[in-house]
Amino acid sequence: MGKLRFEISMSLDGYVTASGVRPEETMGDGGQVLHEWAFGADEVGRELLAESQASVGASIAGRRTYDLSVPWWGPDGPGGTARTPTFIVSHSEPQEIPEGGVYTFVASPEEAVELAKAAAGQKDVDVFSANIGQQLLRAGLVDEIYLHVVPVLFGAGTPLCEHLDDHVRLEATSVIEGSKATHISSTAT
Repeated sequence: MGKLRFEISMSLDGYVTASGVRPEETMGDGGQVLHEWAFGADEVGRELLAESQASVGASIAGRRTYDLSVPWWGPDGPGGTARTPTFIVSHSEPQEIPEGGVYTFVASPEEAVELAKAAAGQKDVDVFSANIGQQLLRAGLVDEIYLHVVPVLFGAGTPLCEHLDDHVRLEATSVIEGSKATHISSTAT
């Protein structure tokens, strides 16, 4: 069985979006800089993205991430043409869901993990929403954390670890320098 990994890009000051998140600016004002490592001229970043996508068999996100991103994802979801099953943690199901989409709406992060692991088989499950990742960290369910740390200071936005009550000790397993981000993999100790 694969691992449950919390993978997300963040600014040097710990934000996963800039301030001003809204439907037309899903990463906040200027927040798209957090994804330049994956889609720009950073060859190391593009290789890491390709490796990540190849190893993922299912994804988990929160409803806010879904609502902001589904216009760009469409029915194929965040995995694009790979059509990775994507489990959305939500208190309700939206009235409109893309026909033929890869989305399943569930009531809790724990339910999402159970279903995503079954769907992923031997591949990894990728969690990429800050709030859901925090909840799974608190529950002790995250096997690895992949942070793509971008050298930018936002000063405000969506913090990565706003709701962690206790320290979570980590051991870095990999640090890779790219031209647009430093990529850090860690496991809980």
